[in-house]
Amino acid sequence: MRRALRESDNKYSRGIVAIAAGSASYPGAALLTVGGARRGNAGYVKFLSNSPRLVDLVVSKFPDVVPIKSLLNERFDSFVVGPGASKVNELPGSIPVVLDSAAIAMALRTNRKRRGAITVVTPHEGELRYLGITATELENSGREAVARNIATKLQIFVVLKGNRTIIASPTGETIIDKLGGAELATAGSGDLLAGLIGSFLAAQDAAAPLQLIHAAVDTHSRAGRAAAKRFTSVTAVEIMDSLAVV
Repeated sequence: MRRALRESDNKYSRGIVAIAAGSASYPGAALLTVGGARRGNAGYVKFLSNSPRLVDLVVSKFPDVVPIKSLLNERFDSFVVGPGASKVNELPGSIPVVLDSAAIAMALRTNRKRRGAITVVTPHEGELRYLGITATELENSGREAVARNIATKLQIFVVLKGNRTIIASPTGETIIDKLGGAELATAGSGDLLAGLIGSFLAAQDAAAPLQLIHAAVDTHSRAGRAAAKRFTSVTAVEIMDSLAVV
């Protein structure tokens, strides 16, 4: 669940999440990732981009989001990169990082021991190739074993999306989400989830990251269920809107 707000909270104490998302080919991913982050109870969302088109797109939809051109000298409590083929050269240290899409490959050279903070990867089965996992290996070993093996080997958290999303920790613990349905199997749904996870990690004490990541996955799944009750055909936009009411 989202952290309960305190009367003494301000936008900084609620957490700041920075996001690099979207590209010329996938501009909508910027909106969806930022949209997910805005509903995770962080008090402040920053959007990292040097593209005027993407900045205009995001700020026109979400005027509360602050555009930035660099992470240098910026204050933030978590960072999300990868949705919509977004890229960065280096990852910040000492704060939680969520890697999606092709940015997942950065986990092969950047783990908790090196960064001093947790790393979360959010692949669907096809994106396991960024971690060197073949379709044959996945079929032979099974989803849960593959997620656990990646998490323990790289000392990262793995959110293996799909039917019964699997969350695996560096210590080998796994949680299987049983709530999410086929309505989540739609383009952009994973972008929402990446932003939501980043916001949960920024907004709450990351001393129990497995539970926080699971809470974000659960919230995403509940939003999907809520959208499915209102629409016969659910898209990521309906899931994003439903995050406001779950």
